[in-house]
Amino acid sequence: DVKPLRYFEREQVLFRNEEGVIGMLDAHCPHLGAHIGIGGTVKGDSVACPFHGWEFRPDGFCSKIPYAKKFPPIAKREPLLHSYPVEERAGVIWAWYHPHNIAPIFDVVEYPEFTSPEWSDHIREEWIAYISPQEEAENAVDIAHFQFVHGTPGVPEGKAVYEGHIRRSRSDGRFEVMNENGEPEVFESHVTTVSNGAGQKITTLETQLKVWLMVLLTPVKRNLTEIRFCYTFPRQEPGSAKEKQYLEYCQRISGQTGVIADLPIWNNKIHRTNPLLVDGDGDILRYRKWFSQFYADDSEPARLAAE
Repeated sequence: DVKPLRYFEREQVLFRNEEGVIGMLDAHCPHLGAHIGIGGTVKGDSVACPFHGWEFRPDGFCSKIPYAKKFPPIAKREPLLHSYPVEERAGVIWAWYHPHNIAPIFDVVEYPEFTSPEWSDHIREEWIAYISPQEEAENAVDIAHFQFVHGTPGVPEGKAVYEGHIRRSRSDGRFEVMNENGEPEVFESHVTTVSNGAGQKITTLETQLKVWLMVLLTPVKRNLTEIRFCYTFPRQEPGSAKEKQYLEYCQRISGQTGVIADLPIWNNKIHRTNPLLVDGDGDILRYRKWFSQFYADDSEPARLAAE
């Protein structure tokens, strides 16, 4: 399995070798620059460049140059390609990126619901938006926009706790819907979110139903972000009315009253580094201060956000 990728304004190659080990390397061969992810093949524990057959292990070391009689000394001493730290958890391949190639400073959190046979298969949605990961994530604390963009009359602000690279929040509320007899019924709602750094966010939504949502934000380049939603819920009888309820609920979160409604705003807004805020806007400044730790230096938030 070999796949070309483009994230962080870089080109990468992702592969799984014959031993089952995942590797993610900078894509262009150090020999003459071919893209290893386009036409490359897995050979044993390595991925082979399609141009001249040079082979590279997941750690970035060159393992073979099939036609060379002498192996370059530098290839014995050090990796020839940058290797991204990767691990596979919760049904996702996670890669760590730092512009200065610093090793991971915190771990991916495992959520067994996403791999348990007692929970549904993943329902995945994906979008590309002209926005930075910070501003997409900031959407959740911008409580005032829910009324105007999503038609929600009111969203409780809830409480948030910031602990280093972790942010936890919980919001409790009540809402009224009409039942099948045309009578109003009141339900309690509970929304809990755990953000583990800038790239892993888990939200549990509990009303009549219980849905887990994993939000994955990956910068493709400056102001262009890949947004992926991954849903799971307690496994239901296939084709049952209950399963249909769950599927429709997930679709509402992603659909015209959910993320789809946000996209025209995100794709055309600019970033205000010093916004004029009023009471009722939510915890935006506190959130920005917390998020700023995920930039390499103080100038990064302004540089990477839309201008």
